[in-house]
Amino acid sequence: MATPDFTEQTKALDATLTSIEKVLDLDAVRKEIAELQEEVGAPDLWDDQANAQRVTGRLSTLQAEVERVTGLRQRLDDVEIMHEMGAEEGDSDTLADADNELVRIKKAIDSLEIRTLLSGEYDERDALVSIRSGAGGVDAADFALMLQRMYIRWAERHGYTVEVYDVSYAEEAGIKSTTFAVKAPYAYGTLSVEAGTHRLVRISPFDNQGRRQTSFAAIEVVPVLEQTDEIDIPEEEIRVDVYRSSGPGGQSVNTTDSAVRLTHIPTGTVVSCQNEKSQLQNKASAMVILKAKLLALKKAEERAHLDELRGDVQASWGDQMRNYVLNPYQMVKDLRTDYETGNTQAVLDGEIDDFIEAGIRWRREHAAA
Repeated sequence: MATPDFTEQTKALDATLTSIEKVLDLDAVRKEIAELQEEVGAPDLWDDQANAQRVTGRLSTLQAEVERVTGLRQRLDDVEIMHEMGAEEGDSDTLADADNELVRIKKAIDSLEIRTLLSGEYDERDALVSIRSGAGGVDAADFALMLQRMYIRWAERHGYTVEVYDVSYAEEAGIKSTTFAVKAPYAYGTLSVEAGTHRLVRISPFDNQGRRQTSFAAIEVVPVLEQTDEIDIPEEEIRVDVYRSSGPGGQSVNTTDSAVRLTHIPTGTVVSCQNEKSQLQNKASAMVILKAKLLALKKAEERAHLDELRGDVQASWGDQMRNYVLNPYQMVKDLRTDYETGNTQAVLDGEIDDFIEAGIRWRREHAAA
């Protein structure tokens, strides 16, 4: 017989999972899977590679989504049986295993519940993340590099693909800026709450007097666009510059002028790409980034116009949003949600899921207010 406390926890998790299943509408998802499987079976599917990649990618995403939900449902059923058997037989080891599994299931269900909060127009898309060092000199450049590593490590922990498009290295240490894509379902919706100004406080390793230094870095997150998105840029509005790719310290990593910089003349938006050996490939990748940034700019202007009509004069929530304090104490704190942890090294190693989940819940609450 399961203990009352364990039974209450499983009932609460069952109710949450049932609510998630309704929001996700698994019957509709399975219907779409069947339709996509028919498209995948068509002999001419790969005649249009872009469409084929879209279809197969969507199919894989939906199948993984169904497997994730049904897998959690099965685990919840199994853990109840495990706990009942342990209680009937007085087996403390089995009861402890059941309790530990229930904790893991709760964390997985909480994470899945966060996914149901991502319902924005572009939340399903891949994410383009740009990091730019701010005030703080060489410490800010080093901080920008630390943040790039943090997000790449976060993506690796989840098995997500990261493609670095451009890195501009600082002279002494760190980077001036970087742009990279995180390719995963709902990457944009998930990472968009990371946009804003991040602040680092520490004893500077670059100060021979060992003084404490405050530095800043800005993070921008925009969705990767698809061919069907309405963004048309006339050729005469773009200036194209080519140059040689370079690595840390200005060391040449490419002997030809293959890196590409695009400038959108009307808005002054500048993007660069140097990760490919071919100039044409770099130009194509840079155009992807430029279109994404122009769409984000268009959406921001629309929001600003609506705020003006409503008389909304509040500053954007994504300004200064997180502090990383390494001295005189250890603390990472989100200024919007008040979520904090003293395990600064784990955060900088990519353990930022709790910050992201708190940010998504915070955004939903404020959007509904």
